[in-house]
Amino acid sequence: MTDTIHIAQAQAASPCTVVIFGASGDLAKRKLIPALYNLRACGQEVAPNEFAVLGFARRPMALEEFRETARVAAARFSRLELDQKCWREFAASLDYLSGLDDPDGFRHLKERLEQIEAARGLPPNRIYYLSIPPEAVPDCVERLDTAGLIAKPGAANFTRVVVEKPIGTDLDSALEIEGLLCRHFDESQIFRIDHYLGKETVQNLFVLRFANTIFERMWGARNVDHVQITVAESEGVGSRAMYYDPAGALRDMVQNHLMQLLALIAMEPPISLDSDAIRDAKLNVLRALRPLPQVGARDLVVRARYAAGVVDGEQVPGYAHEKGIPPTSHTETFVAFKAAIDNWRWAGVPFYLRTGKRMPARGSIIYIQFKDVPRILFNREKKVPPNALTIRIQPDEGLSFEVLAKQPGLDIAIRPVRMNLRYDSEFSGPSPEAYERLLLDVMSGDHTLFVSAQFVEKSWEFVQSILDLWRDDVTIPMHEYAAGSHGPAAADKLIQADGHEWLDP
Repeated sequence: MTDTIHIAQAQAASPCTVVIFGASGDLAKRKLIPALYNLRACGQEVAPNEFAVLGFARRPMALEEFRETARVAAARFSRLELDQKCWREFAASLDYLSGLDDPDGFRHLKERLEQIEAARGLPPNRIYYLSIPPEAVPDCVERLDTAGLIAKPGAANFTRVVVEKPIGTDLDSALEIEGLLCRHFDESQIFRIDHYLGKETVQNLFVLRFANTIFERMWGARNVDHVQITVAESEGVGSRAMYYDPAGALRDMVQNHLMQLLALIAMEPPISLDSDAIRDAKLNVLRALRPLPQVGARDLVVRARYAAGVVDGEQVPGYAHEKGIPPTSHTETFVAFKAAIDNWRWAGVPFYLRTGKRMPARGSIIYIQFKDVPRILFNREKKVPPNALTIRIQPDEGLSFEVLAKQPGLDIAIRPVRMNLRYDSEFSGPSPEAYERLLLDVMSGDHTLFVSAQFVEKSWEFVQSILDLWRDDVTIPMHEYAAGSHGPAAADKLIQADGHEWLDP
């Protein structure tokens, strides 16, 4: 049995209080509370010796109601079965305060934090998790500073702020929020979170690329024909209409998740495992991302939204008829586009990216197709399939590599063979959820899996060019696709124009 090589241990987390702004919302219930419980349930080696959680929201709620709501959420969404003893210990660390929108709310927040820290013997180390809409971030940050709730960098105790994606709704608003954050916080205090970066398979991209010379030497224009990145969702807009309709697929998924995956796939080897070195290497990919041309850009981008259809055997409505969607909505639920990276490694290699709701199944994959073998030997009479590497990010985490082999028999018959790695069968024990990894990193002050301010700006620059295109050219169509299908025919034509086909996720 091969020994596991430990390169680095998880950094120790400091005792602190985590304040969840918007604690009565969906993200807190589905992700944050279960993740914090799992950190506590896993043992003290992966959680601070002591930490408290303070929910801060608009609506009044008794403490016991908040704790019971948290228990129900943890029981439903935690990857671990709820242990009653562990839950009682965790619940004792939960507190709640209403008044997020009250004039005196942040003064009361300061008083409650001081009470919690005194009662539990905690230092005034504070993490503010802003689980709130982008437009509410500026006011919240200003009020934190006015209330004296932000410690300066280098102080004996730390203040850290976690900002959820998307940061802003366009380039201008993103720059405004970033400017505000930088006026009130040092960059070392800001953690811009994209939960995709906490997924085990996404983290494994880094190891796959730079711990295996077989792949690194093949990685680039000399050997790669094209790259596909697909993030498909089977669910519709659900109860998120108020958030989703002003955003759409381009802002909700492309500006963050897809740009992050593109950067991880295309980045150069960083000079070290230091967080700044890794983030700089990713940033350089966006610096080399070719801007969409003023002429012809409409042929490189497809937008669409789902119509009525069948998903998992159930008839579902189209986006325009979902609850909470205004009749005047012109929001896309699907985006596909072709990108190019102008550097020495990737010059001439097309990258095809797509994301959509109400697809046949949930799945996130990266598909790297290598170039055809020369038209000699086995490829002379009939074209043989190319080699391909498929990286499955969710839900069937793993990777597969397709090679050609001779089929047993008297004739020479060739067929593709898939060498497959499944995480759930290769590695024992459940993998931590993305938010567990990321919350632990915030507690320990590790920025490696978080987004830099420059990355936010560069990703918005690219997305803004598409937003401007859609705004300025009213003739660009909004295609439709049936719910339960793989997207509009226009997306198929986009990739077929170069002689390729989308891989079914």
